[in-house]
Amino acid sequence: MKNLTDKPTAGLHGELTVPGDKSISHRGIMFGAISRGRTTLHHFLTAEDCLSTLHAFQEMGVSIRRDGETVEIDGVGLNGLHEPTKPLDMGNSGTTTRLIMGLLAGQRFETTLFGDDSLSQRPMRRVSDPLALMGANICVTEGHLPARIHGQKLHGIEYQLKVASAQVKSAMILAAIQAEGPSILVEKQPTRNHTERMLNAFGASIETLDDNVTIKVAPQPELTGIDLTIPSDMSSAAFFLVAATLVPHSRITLKNVGMNETRTGLLSILKRMGGKVTATNERDDGEPTADLTVMSADLKPIEIGAEEIPAVIDELPLVVLLAAKANGVSRITGAGELRVKETDRISAVVHEFSKLGIAIRELPDGFVIDGSKPWHVETTKLSSHGDHRIGMTLAVASLLVDEPLRLADPDAVNISYPTFFEDLRSVSSVKNYS
Repeated sequence: MKNLTDKPTAGLHGELTVPGDKSISHRGIMFGAISRGRTTLHHFLTAEDCLSTLHAFQEMGVSIRRDGETVEIDGVGLNGLHEPTKPLDMGNSGTTTRLIMGLLAGQRFETTLFGDDSLSQRPMRRVSDPLALMGANICVTEGHLPARIHGQKLHGIEYQLKVASAQVKSAMILAAIQAEGPSILVEKQPTRNHTERMLNAFGASIETLDDNVTIKVAPQPELTGIDLTIPSDMSSAAFFLVAATLVPHSRITLKNVGMNETRTGLLSILKRMGGKVTATNERDDGEPTADLTVMSADLKPIEIGAEEIPAVIDELPLVVLLAAKANGVSRITGAGELRVKETDRISAVVHEFSKLGIAIRELPDGFVIDGSKPWHVETTKLSSHGDHRIGMTLAVASLLVDEPLRLADPDAVNISYPTFFEDLRSVSSVKNYS
């Protein structure tokens, strides 16, 4: 159990650079590995999930050196990976697993993937089934890990994706660049586009049409290593955007935050709710970034439907927390994808928020939250449910109650943000943080 922060009396203040973007860190390792020449990544996220990706490619014969947040990768080319001598450990990382499935489907060797107990419950047929239509041979265990991938020749495809998932889309793109013939992929809704942006920076030819959901992928590109500074992760910055919004008398500046248009859903929601966030020092070095300054604000309730969910999927527990302090009833629907994350995030959020006396009701695909009702802490013992984003959301919630709270399984935050508790302490006026 970890003691969480007490309620700050003077608000949250200061400047902070949160860790590198998780999605981009994963992809930087993968795309650097299958390029020719050296790729150097700066501000790499040294969290457990991204290290799972790094170690997997080392096991497949790629020379990768890490010095703190700087990573150098000597790429082996699109067909230069070697068969690993043992099954590849995916840890807790769904991104590693699903993207590697697409990449290894077109290689010339056999691989087995396995993961921890949580990852082994997450659905994998959403990747293996569409890849099979391209000629992939992937055996998943009752729809889950372990998975055995028999790499072989793939062919291009025209395919409408069944779920709005950047991971599924990215797996298919990684298969498509190895295929014989071009591919056309059509999304249900636009999802985060780091794969398309980054692969093009490495030399691929991937075109997104004006409808923002149709993607054309040319096969067999010549990929070349690049030098890449990874922006700060919007999904990590989100915890401080929400904390400073909700804790009275707060003002925080977050430096060099990634502002990719597929990742700024939380900023749009905050604006509609009455939040106070300003962007300065805006620039674009392959991925748009800005410094974000956030101040405390009174909030209005909100209605969020399925069309908004992909751009805010990782931040939804925080959106629920915002709604729990808004003056009225908020409703979030179309978020059934939350049930197949590291834990069932709909169930976990309702269970833990109810401990704080928050007026919240569970829907099959979302929540109804009445933020006008006062909170009444029923128990001070909270649980992360082994989920990094649940744990960090509850740490932010602890800033809003008078009672000292404790968190079970706090180490789950290491999946994406190992220094989270230290960074939260650095912007808090409270000194007795342990």
